[in-house]
Parts: sequence; structure tokens; C-alpha cells
Amino acid sequence: MDEVDFRSWFDRAPVALAVLSPDLTFAAVNRDYELLLGRTREQCVGRNLFDVFPGGSWKEGAETMRACFERLLAGDEDAADVVVLQRYDVEVPGFPGTSEERYWSVACRTLREAGGPVHGLVLRVEEVTSVVERIREEGRAPVFDEGLTRAAAIEAQLFFQTGRLQDVNQRLRSSEARERRIAEGLREMVRRQRQVVVDTSHDLRGPITGLQIRLAEALQDPDADPREILRAALQDAERLGDIIGELLELARLEAGAPAPTEPVDLAQLTRSELARRSFTITTSTSLGSGIVVDASPIRLARLLANLLANAERHAGSHLEVRLGATDGRAVLEVVDDGPGIPDADKERIFTRFFRRSDARSSDPGGSGLGLPIARQIAEAHGGTLHAADRTDGLPGARMVLRLPLRPSRPGLRDRGR
Repeated sequence: MDEVDFRSWFDRAPVALAVLSPDLTFAAVNRDYELLLGRTREQCVGRNLFDVFPGGSWKEGAETMRACFERLLAGDEDAADVVVLQRYDVEVPGFPGTSEERYWSVACRTLREAGGPVHGLVLRVEEVTSVVERIREEGRAPVFDEGLTRAAAIEAQLFFQTGRLQDVNQRLRSSEARERRIAEGLREMVRRQRQVVVDTSHDLRGPITGLQIRLAEALQDPDADPREILRAALQDAERLGDIIGELLELARLEAGAPAPTEPVDLAQLTRSELARRSFTITTSTSLGSGIVVDASPIRLARLLANLLANAERHAGSHLEVRLGATDGRAVLEVVDDGPGIPDADKERIFTRFFRRSDARSSDPGGSGLGLPIARQIAEAHGGTLHAADRTDGLPGARMVLRLPLRPSRPGLRDRGR
């Protein structure tokens, strides 16, 4: 077991503590004591308690405290744990000779070995001035000029301890709420991990099974064409590689893996992605100029590629890409003239491995990860991606991407000018 650093523990204790020698000289005070009494440890240590805090205009407080301490130092067993609650005036820091009325709860314990002499005292000090003032204002117990009556002292102590209990209860409730949130988050994480395992197992089973069947057929049929078998096996292996690559990309995005960002001209990026693809349908564009976002060009290009591939898969004969800006956001729409997306599926298409029946028939090799990855990329850039109907009332689907525009910087000129 590591050795306990009692000096550090004493200084960091969440209550005001002081250690007095037998002649009532400060031997040590902790941070809370300095804050509560308005005196630094340099102003206290090495000086007599009653020189530092003489008691102000009300001397009875100092006399009562001194008598209690002397009983403890004399070894009075009945005074082994004295709790004093009374008025004890304290000089206002920076105003010599000016004291203010204050009330304290002081617990004292002796520092001594079993059966041995007393080596000093430990004081725990708590201020209850605000509680006493509340009692006085409400008139629930009399407080006379010469100090607290016994009833008022007991009530002040009870009020003070009740306040501390309420504070502890509040902290406990906050801690419990925080623990519940953490537990719920962990349960959701476990649920998602289990779902990923189930979904991944389901999606990987197809190409793995196909690969096994082809290899088994090759072993059983000596007349089989090896090149045809290898070609089919390669397709299955490529399919496995695509799924694993997309799963890794999703994992990086969900883990918040950072990617370097830079100003990206969305119109230029869209034209580049359109030029890279060999479409089997007609395409048209309506791209506004000067629409720039801060983004990772690689990830944003992947998002666009996934949206274009999805639109081409479902389109009848035509797809359109529109780009504009509104309310401080870039708005990019990919519109196709396919059968459209039922309302019940508009969110489901962004879940992993979900594929509508028309997608499975038109593209059996699809993974069902393209749109989930696209949404994750959009959200990683502070944007959104959702599915909607066409605005012209015709059949088809519309994917709407919104990204924050890059803040304009007036007064800065382009470097090339």
C-alpha cells in the first residue's frame, strides 16, 4: 500500500483546519482555513491564536474559547471533543481596529498518544453567521447582545448541519444522474456494437459462402475452368475488401478520428466527381459559384461519390445535381427520377446494411454502407444529410446535404492578387 501524504491531505481537506501547540500558537493551517478566516498561513503560523484573533469588541467569546482549550490541554476527559457555537468577532482584513460580528461552530480534538501528554489541538472551524442572522430576522429564537441563548445556538447548529446535508444530497443526486447517463451511454454503445457484429456477420457471410462454394466445386470437379473459378473467387474477395474498408471508415468516423480540413469549393469538387464517373444515364447540373466550406476534400469527395452512386442505382434515365446556399449553409441536392423512397424508409436507408428491395435487385453487390458513411461524413463536418421527395411532384428521390459555409473574412485579399 502506498504511503499516505498526510501533509497534502491536511492542506486539501474540504473543511477549515488548524493545529495549535500547547501554548495555543498556530503550528499549521490549511487552505480552507486561510479562505474562511481571511488570513494567510504566514500571518498565523508561529503566532498565538488570540493575538491573531483577539475577539474584537466582544471579549466574552475569546474568554469562552480560551477556557475550552485550557480544559482540553489539561487532559479533561469530559472535554475530549468540545463543540462551541458562539459569537466571536473578527477584525476586518485591511481595516485595523474594525471588527465585525460573526458566529462560529468550532470542534476541537487533542493531539496525544494513548495515556501520554497532550501535544496540541486540532481545530475544525465552520462559520454559521448567515444562519444566526436568518434566525434573528425571522424571530424564531432570541439572540441577545451578550451572545446566543442556548436555544438559538442549538437551532443555528441544526440549521447549519441541515444546510450541509442538503448540499451533500444535491451532490449525490447530481452524481447519480451523471452515473445514470454514463450507464445509459454504455448500454447504448454495447447495443450498437452487438448490432454491428450481427449486421457485419450477415453481410460478410454472402461472399465468404460464395468463395467456399467455388473452391469446393473446384476441388470436386477436375474439369472445371480454373480461370473462371479464380475470376469468381476474386470478385468475392474484392467484395469482402470493400465491406471491410467501409466498416473501417465508419469506425473512424464514429470514433471522431480527425481529418485535416481546408477551404473546399463545392462546385469545383462536384464537377470533378461527375467527371470521374462513367454514367449510364443522362446528368444535368445547376451549380452556384463561390460556395466554399471548410472540410476534408477526401471525405467530402467520398460523400459525393456515395450520393451519386446511390442516385444512379435508383434513377430511371436521369439525375440532377443542384448547389446553392441559404441561411449560412451550402445546400447540395442530388435528384433522381427513380421510384422514390417511401416515408417509412427515409431514415432507415441511413442505417448500416439496410437495402431496399429495388436496390438489391439492381445492384446485388452493394454493401448498404454508402449512405450511412455519407451521413457520418456530413455530421462530422457540422452538417446534415436527409432524404426527401422531389419538389416538382414527379416520381423520384432527392438527397439533401447541408454544410456550414466557410466564414467570410472581409478585408483579406486573395494571395494571388
